[in-house]
Amino acid sequence: MVEQPVTDSGAAVRELRKQAGVTLRGLAAGIGVSVGTMSAIENGKVGLTVDRLRQIAQCLDVPVARFLESPQPEKAEAAGDPTDWRVFAPLTLDPVLESAIDVFEELGYHGATMRLIAAGADISVAGIYHHYPSKQHLLVALVNIAHADLARRLDAAGDGVDAVTAFANMVEALTLFHVERRALALVLATELRRLEEPNRTHLQASMAQIEGRLLDTARRAADLGAFRSGDLSVATKAIVTMCLAVPTWTDDSDAAQGRRIAREYANLALGMVGFRADR
Repeated sequence: MVEQPVTDSGAAVRELRKQAGVTLRGLAAGIGVSVGTMSAIENGKVGLTVDRLRQIAQCLDVPVARFLESPQPEKAEAAGDPTDWRVFAPLTLDPVLESAIDVFEELGYHGATMRLIAAGADISVAGIYHHYPSKQHLLVALVNIAHADLARRLDAAGDGVDAVTAFANMVEALTLFHVERRALALVLATELRRLEEPNRTHLQASMAQIEGRLLDTARRAADLGAFRSGDLSVATKAIVTMCLAVPTWTDDSDAAQGRRIAREYANLALGMVGFRADR
């Protein structure tokens, strides 16, 4: 008898895989499918049979019932208030970009192929080329989405508060982005050198704006006597660099830990610019 596919468990597979510390490639190898097919499963593009769920459960060492639990609904405010920079609703990405993040994260830009990405999005190779002519176009699209999201959050974090609070908020927002959007941030951190001109120059300008925004805020606080005097550019550059590196040593299985890291980074950053609470 042919088993009916279980089509709504992809998100649960992704979440439980991450909790188990298993990579997409590792799970794909464990159940004998390609990385592209595994990505398609997690993105809900390929249905799961009970037998396949049992295989995945065995690889992840979790009960099959865990995959059938109803996910917690998103809070209504998660997508409703663009000024709440601490809330990270899922990005609205097309299936091709979702698959590209998975494949780039697992195999790197050079190891990824349009065929694998197409398989993860459950479309034909010809279909993916219709929307994205090359891997470069995919990478550029992801960069633009990431930086638009990050710029909005930094603006909201620094809006309507004093310079010291704005500085701390912006560092927290920058760190939170690299925690909450870890897969996307990790792809950007490791693959940006693959960008071709003029996209590379545009990205460098975008990064310079982020650093400049933080430096300008630090200088305003210094003018008020809250931060040490002198050149703050090196400290600001170091702060941005440490925030960008967060995805390389964290995982996304513990959201509460990520939020703690973001707050700790904000406190570390205040120390690096010589914050004086008794001014």
